Amino acid sequence: MDKKTYYVCVAVATVWTSYDSSREIDDNAISVPVKLDKWLEQLTYTRRLELCEKNLVQTQLLLGEEVYVTEMKGKWAKIVIPSQFSSKDERGYPGWVPFHQLISQTEYFPLNKPTAVVSATIATLHLAEEALQISYQTQLPLLKEDKEWLEVQTPVGSGRIKRQDAVVIEDRNRKVKGTGDRIIAAGEQFLNLSYLWGGMSAWGYDCSGFAYATHKANGYLIPRDATDQARQGKEVGLASIQPGDLLFFAHEKGEGSIHHVGIYYGEGKMLHSPKTGKTVELIELKETLYEEELCAARRYY
Repeated sequence: MDKKTYYVCVAVATVWTSYDSSREIDDNAISVPVKLDKWLEQLTYTRRLELCEKNLVQTQLLLGEEVYVTEMKGKWAKIVIPSQFSSKDERGYPGWVPFHQLISQTEYFPLNKPTAVVSATIATLHLAEEALQISYQTQLPLLKEDKEWLEVQTPVGSGRIKRQDAVVIEDRNRKVKGTGDRIIAAGEQFLNLSYLWGGMSAWGYDCSGFAYATHKANGYLIPRDATDQARQGKEVGLASIQPGDLLFFAHEKGEGSIHHVGIYYGEGKMLHSPKTGKTVELIELKETLYEEELCAARRYY
């Protein structure tokens, strides 16, 4: 089928590797609405690790994000994500989502209009008949505002979020660019958040998703995966790294394939989301495996 534009109509849509990747234990992640807290509570360490080791999950999408549907298989849609750059597909990051987590809306997100961007880790979106918890960096068209509330358009109707939980950008095409220190500040609020393979929301990030979100919050749209992130941006010598630079790590003491990315914090420290079973942390690089594996740095700010 020709690609057709759709928008995500749940708080967070998990993008699966195949139409048959999800397990019974993942039902709360593929429902409408999604029940993210319940899904993650049920995932033991082993079942979380399977998301990575069995290559079940690719990435995630936030409420209102745009996708192109390229194929259907039963109740599942094959998509590409234009906002997540990937060498896997020049059109955007590919994967599969339950079709009922998408909705078709003509001109849902007009350009050059004010946008409300969630700045709280998790905010409450009040709709006509329900309230949804939505993630950091969810972007929704602004309809009107007062001292306490922002009225926003969503793919499932208008709603309200507390003004204190979001910032207003007057024009999505003219992003205010943040400094390296602002990139770090965006990440620090997620210290102790559990790692989630493929995670792209405040319910859990993987290493490159964490880098992606902290840069997006500062007006930089970077590639989705660490290997692609390491190919773009400005190359920085390892002796010249500054706070906010991305650090890349490779197998075989830095000589093999890239497998991890973190954010340089300054003073020999790194802020990162390490792996399943761990949480977002700030660590000293010296005398760690990461010091041995450090192979490249890139600057996007």
